This record gives sequence, C-alpha cells and structure tokens, in this order.
Amino acid sequence: MIITKKALPRRTFLKGMQATLALPLLDAMIPAATALANTAASPTPRLSYVFMPMGTDIARWTPQGGEILGELPPVLSPLEKVKDHVSVVTNLELQNSYPGTHDTSNSGFLSAAFAKHTESSDYHLGTTADQIAAKAIGQDTQLPSLEMSMDLNPLAGVCNNGYACVYTNNLSWSSPTTPLPSEAHPRIVFERLFGEGGSQAERRAALRSRASLLDSFHEDIARLKRLVGVGDGARIDQYLDSVREIERQIQLAEAAAEENLEGRDFDRPVGVPAGFADHAALMFDLQLLAFQADITRVSTFQLTRELSNRTYPEIGVPEPHHPTSHHGNDPVKVEKIAQIGTFHVSLFADFLGKLQATPDGEGSLLDNTVLLYGSGMGNPSLHDHINLPILVAGGASCGMRGGRHIEYENGTPLANLHMTLLDRVGVQLDSFGDSTGKIEDLFDPVPV
Repeated sequence: MIITKKALPRRTFLKGMQATLALPLLDAMIPAATALANTAASPTPRLSYVFMPMGTDIARWTPQGGEILGELPPVLSPLEKVKDHVSVVTNLELQNSYPGTHDTSNSGFLSAAFAKHTESSDYHLGTTADQIAAKAIGQDTQLPSLEMSMDLNPLAGVCNNGYACVYTNNLSWSSPTTPLPSEAHPRIVFERLFGEGGSQAERRAALRSRASLLDSFHEDIARLKRLVGVGDGARIDQYLDSVREIERQIQLAEAAAEENLEGRDFDRPVGVPAGFADHAALMFDLQLLAFQADITRVSTFQLTRELSNRTYPEIGVPEPHHPTSHHGNDPVKVEKIAQIGTFHVSLFADFLGKLQATPDGEGSLLDNTVLLYGSGMGNPSLHDHINLPILVAGGASCGMRGGRHIEYENGTPLANLHMTLLDRVGVQLDSFGDSTGKIEDLFDPVPV
C-alpha cells in the first residue's frame, strides 16, 4: 500500500498474494495543497450501457402527459423511486440496422453501423460507443472497459437470416473487425476485478479451501483506517462489506452448483445463481463495485441476447421469449412481452437504487454515472428499428436532467444520443454512425 503524508494517490491498491484490491474514492485522495476542508474529491464520470433484447410493447413503455415524467407506464413502473434521475427518450431509430433482423438489432445498438451480411469470418461492423469511450477515459484504470452478459454459452456458426452469430453474441467492438466477448460467470468477473485467476480446475479446488480474499488484507485495512478520517473510514467499511457480500453470494452459488454436479460427467461452470434475477443482481453488483473502486469507467451489460429462448416462469411467462416476441398483435402474447420488459426494467431499477445509495465524491455514484438502457428493436413482431425503447439515467454531475419524457422527431438517429452522452463524459466526436447532430436538450449547459 502506498501512502503519503499529504494524500493517498487516487490509484492506491492493497496487494495480496493472489489479489489486488482497489480502493473507492476517498477524501484522503485529495492533494493536501488543493483540497478544501471536508470536501470530497472531484467526481470521475462513468458510462454504462444496458441492453435488453427484442424490444417491448411500446404502448406500455411510452409515458403520457407531456415532458414532465409523471405517472409511469406499466413497463417502466419499477423506476418510480428513481424516476427523478431518469429520462425516457422516444422516436429514436437505427436506420443502419435494416433490413430488420434480430442480429442487426443486437449489433447496431452500440455501433449505429451497418453489419456486413456474412455467414463467415469476414464480418464487419463498426467501433462501438463504449469502446470509443474506453479509448478516451478508460486508459487510466485497471480495465479500460468491462463487458458482461447473462448468457453463458456463445452461439456459433450462423444465427439468423445468413448473419454470423458474432453479431448476436457481442455488443462491444473495439474495431469494425474486432468483437469483444462478454463474461456471464460472476466468479470470473470477480477474479478479473480483484485477481486470483487460474484454470477452472484450480478455481474449483480453491473453492474448498479459500477464505475471503479480504482476510489477506486485514492488517493493511486496519492500518489504512487509522490514517484516514471518520468519513473515509465509513466509505471503506461500506465498500468492503459490499465486496464480502458479493463474494459470499458467489461462494454459495458455487457450493450449490458443486453439490448438483456430483456424479455427473459433463462440464458446467459453477458459481452461477440458478435464478435469473439473482444472477442479474450479482452482475449489476459487480459493475457497481468496479465503478466504486475505479477499476473501470465504462461497462456494457447484455441482459440477454437477441433470439434468446429463455423462459421466465417466475413471472408467469413459461413460453420462450423469442417466439413470444413474434406476437402478431395477439393480446396475450403482447401482455407477456410487456411482463418480460417490466421484469428486466425492475432489475435495472434496483441497480440505479444501489448507485444512488453509494457515496462518490460530493454526490452519489448515480450522479457520476451516465447510463443508457434500451433495445435495438422497437416492435419485435415487425423486426423494426424505429421508436426504440430507450431511457437514460444518472449523470447529474455531467449536467443530465432527469424526470423527463423527451419526444424527438420520428427517425432521429440513436447515434445522436450516443454522441451526446460521449460528449458529456469528455469524449468529443464530429460524427458517429449515421448521426446528424447532438440532442443537448436532455441536459443543462456543460458544467464549467
């Protein structure tokens, strides 16, 4: 651990035998010569993208009653407690995703680019918004970006309409020919953030003998807390409690999975909670920790990919998602699509609530994180890419104003929103995808 008499370096780590533990933002990290008394360090902007597949029932998504976000429609109702930090944006389009398919919905969401129609390895798309941000604001962190998903097994070969599965598997592309695989296994994400790698066999063996990684930092943590103020001590305790709780959840899931694997001769990853909501919550918690400790400032999370046949019996939808999305205006199927959409939004709402409850600088982690949530498909029964379900959240320190419903002209490129969000976290572009400009009315003037 590196400590100076004037201040802790922002990139202060606790280093163990097999792990490195980054610290959250602390008042003690302000240089003594420039810090104001009792003032937290200036906020660092983060950028988060969350993808939901196959659109939704847009009638149950779209708010009514003007620009102020009043009574929330059914699909967005889980956001009630955080709606002052959320703005719904309607009439955005992915023109480059036509001809409309599930593959191009997935690939176009963050690229706003045309996906080359190919079944082979000569795929070509575009650098995605998250990776443009990672190259600009992610170079000073341990991980330039973090790519996460909920689907453990990537698809192979040709997925749909002659498009290679690479378009469906991956949200993030670091270049037009370089997709970045996402990780759905919470233990592997945890180890990527905090260390302790090794093969799957080594990780399974360690499961039976490993104590919490925090135990190896016990003396350093105690020494650190003696050197900082009361407020910083509380921040450290909250952060370490979160790390330990996530580790506990992963270990419980691993132990349960190990027990279920007894006597079976197939290889299956361990450490993944059985329930979709539990798995998603754990992945969201890992994103929160990565932002809190400034391990990364850019993340993407694919709740499920396009063409997913996942079922949701826990919310009364035992039918596979993809076939149900082809509802043909059948009211029963449309209602089920709305139920799935509401369920996904509820998981995102819980994440926003946790960000809001996490101090960061003079505000919260929600204040200092710009989030985009939505889909690359509007009406899944038509495979269209107009009037996309899109909302933005957080970002108060970047000038974002919440509690609003913003209706743009039909056909406004989603790329315009990407450019605007990038601009607000300090990444200036002249153009992106099929952009035609920025949409500054979502925000107050840029903070000076």
